[in-house]
Amino acid sequence: MTKILKFGGSSLASAELLRQVAALVRAALPDAPIVVLSASGKTTDALHAAARAAERGDVAVARERASEVRTHHAELARGLFGDSMPPELAAELDLECTALERRLDGVALLRELSPRSLDAIVSAGELLSTRLFAAWLAREELDCEWFDARRVLRTDARFGSAEPDVARIRELCERELGPRVRPGRAIVTQGYIGSTAAGVTTTLGRGGSDWSAALLGAAVGASEVQIWTDVEGVYSADPRVVPAAHPIAELSFAEAAELAAFGAKVLHPATIQPAIERRIPVTVRHTARPNGRFTTIRAEAASGRPLAGLASRSPVTLLTVTSTRMLAQAGFLARLFEVFGRHGASVDLVATAEVSVSSTLEPDAPLDAIRAELEPFARVDVVPDRAIVAVVGERLKLTPGTAARVLAAAGEVHIELISMGANEINLSLVVGREDEHELVRRLHAALLETDRPTGSPAR
Repeated sequence: MTKILKFGGSSLASAELLRQVAALVRAALPDAPIVVLSASGKTTDALHAAARAAERGDVAVARERASEVRTHHAELARGLFGDSMPPELAAELDLECTALERRLDGVALLRELSPRSLDAIVSAGELLSTRLFAAWLAREELDCEWFDARRVLRTDARFGSAEPDVARIRELCERELGPRVRPGRAIVTQGYIGSTAAGVTTTLGRGGSDWSAALLGAAVGASEVQIWTDVEGVYSADPRVVPAAHPIAELSFAEAAELAAFGAKVLHPATIQPAIERRIPVTVRHTARPNGRFTTIRAEAASGRPLAGLASRSPVTLLTVTSTRMLAQAGFLARLFEVFGRHGASVDLVATAEVSVSSTLEPDAPLDAIRAELEPFARVDVVPDRAIVAVVGERLKLTPGTAARVLAAAGEVHIELISMGANEINLSLVVGREDEHELVRRLHAALLETDRPTGSPAR
C-alpha cells in the first residue's frame, strides 16, 4: 500500500536539502511513494510579489521578481548537477520560466490581475520544484515519474481557494494515477495546484499542499500521509516561547484541530481531514531528522495524557454585552449573534451570565458598526489587545482537578474570561496580551513538564 510523502518549501530550499529529501524518497521506495512537493523556499511569495507589481504596471519589478525565481532554480540545479545539468531539464525549467514571464507581461499590459491569472502565475513554483526534483531522482538512478497533479486534482472554479471535487478526484486517481503506483517507484507531483473540468489551473489556498497530500492519500487509500517540515511534529507549546516544549507523540484529530485553531501553526487540520475521514494516519516529521521524534494524528487516538498541549493567539478583542433584557427573555442570544453574523465577525469564545454575554472577536471585526447596532438595547464594553491561551486534551474532561491546577498555575496573572469548549477538550483563558507568554510558560511548567513523554521512538 502506498505512502504519501509531502515536503514543504523549507525542505526544498537548497541543493543539500533536496538531497536529503531524495534520500527519504529512496528509503520509502518499497512503499510505492507518491511525493507531493510545495514550491521551493520563498518562491510563492516572490511569484505573488511579481504578480502584484505587474498589476501596478511596474514591469521592471515584475521581471526582477521573475528573474529571481529563474535564478533560484538555476542555482538549485547547479548545486545538484554541477555543470552536467540534463538538457531536457534545462529546457523544462526555461519553458516554465518563459511562460511565467509572458503571463506577467500580459498582466502588466492590461493592468488587470484576475484570480484566474494569479493562479496561473503562482502555480509555476510547484511545477518548477517538481521538474527539478524528478530530474535529480532520475540522476540518482531511482525509478520515478513526474506527474501533473492537475490531471487528477479536480476542483471548482473558485480561483485562489478552489474547492476539491472529492468524488471526481477519486475516480481520476483510480484511472490516471493508480496504474502508475508500484513498489520500487516514486511518483513526483505538485501540491497546492489543481484544475477545473475545463483544464484551467486553480490553487487550493492556505495549506494547499497539505490538503493535496491528504486528498491524494484518501483517493488512493494510502497507508500513511507523511508531512515533512522543519519541526519534529506538533509541539506541546510554541518552542520559541517555552524552550522546554516537546513534540507530542500522538494526537487525535480533535486535539490537533483545537491546537491549530488557537495558535499552533505546524499544519491546519482542515487540510488533512480527507485522510482522517478515511482512517489514514497523518504524521508530522522533521526532514533533517528523519529518525527523530514526530507526531501521529489519527481520527480517535489521543496524547494519552490529561493534557496534550497549549496554544495561544493574539491579539483578540473582548466584547461584553450587558442588558437586563436578557432576564427570562427568549431570543436575546439569537439577536446578538445575528448582528455578529451580518457583519462577518468570527466569534471564538463565549461566556454568559444572567444579564451579560462576553465573547472574543478577531481584531479586524467592524467593532464600530457592531457597537452601533447593539447599544440601543444593551451596554457594550470593548477591551482590545487581549490574548487567548488554550489548554487542550481529550482527557481533560475525564481528569478531576485539572481546572484547579490551571488556575493555581496562573497565579497572579489576571484572567478576564474562562471558557470550556462544548467538546470539553479545550479550557481557554483570556488575559491581557502582555501576560500571554508568561501564562503559557507557567501552565507548561506546571502541567506538561512533569513525567512528560519522550515522544515517538526513532524509526
